Amino acid sequence: MSTTVTLGIDIGVGVGTAATASAAENAGFGYVTFDDDDLATGGVDAITRAAFVAATTSTVGLVATASTTYAEPFHLSSQLASLDYASRGRAGWVAARSLTPDVAAAWGREVVSTDVGLAREQRDSVTVARGLWDSWEDDAVIRDFPTGRFLNQQKLHYVDFVGEKYSVKGPAIVPRPPQGQVVVFGRFGEIDTDLLDVVLVENEADARAVTGAHVVLDVEAPGDPAAAAALVERIAALDDAIGGIRLRPASVDDDLRVAARYLLPQLFERGLAHRPVPATTLRSTLGLARPVNRFEAAR
Repeated sequence: MSTTVTLGIDIGVGVGTAATASAAENAGFGYVTFDDDDLATGGVDAITRAAFVAATTSTVGLVATASTTYAEPFHLSSQLASLDYASRGRAGWVAARSLTPDVAAAWGREVVSTDVGLAREQRDSVTVARGLWDSWEDDAVIRDFPTGRFLNQQKLHYVDFVGEKYSVKGPAIVPRPPQGQVVVFGRFGEIDTDLLDVVLVENEADARAVTGAHVVLDVEAPGDPAAAAALVERIAALDDAIGGIRLRPASVDDDLRVAARYLLPQLFERGLAHRPVPATTLRSTLGLARPVNRFEAAR
């Protein structure tokens, strides 16, 4: 391939999240993804774990998986914007679906089980979140202490979303995120790619079907040096339609050590991948532009 790829790794829901994320950062990964624990069992959600890790990392992107099926999009968008502030612009969101009735019960919601219903909730949740992130213009906060003015109310906007199941007025309760929009990831075929910044695919054929988004290929993490060498050659032969690789480890600690020792050094040495630059955002790491605020652009 003629361009370098970004590198991510899924670190799941296990213990030692902060240490694992720091190890991934030291190895040179551009971002880590956090799986969402089953809230019905009282687990700690992915956004909270990512926020905890933000204080002990400085360059690696923190991409939290959060379901769109039952969570209120107003509150979800606020959590993600807060994560972007906590991480100084390194937040991402895998907009996922919840498929088990136990999760619906935990939220006190009616079970959504059809593909049509799941797709609607996913589409509407991402649409609302993106609108709310733009509901504050970048310079809406004045902080003029002598005059006692904190906000320019002319730069706060209603989103006025009306969907089949709910409506959202806005504006948000959190200022616009440092990245403008938190980086939104989603699986190919689940949601319109126009709503996504990053599309996760399982194969190269799906990657070639995507336009207008950063494409990341999910691959099995190598478990030994030979598998790492084989993956290097596979990445070298990739179509330029693929902009990144995300490793899905069988054992996070073991596979991360193999990747750090045998995979990433070869990729960097051959110019096939790049490390994130300190003090930059996840958008910058992925080569994505900071989006213009829709309300500002409409004036």
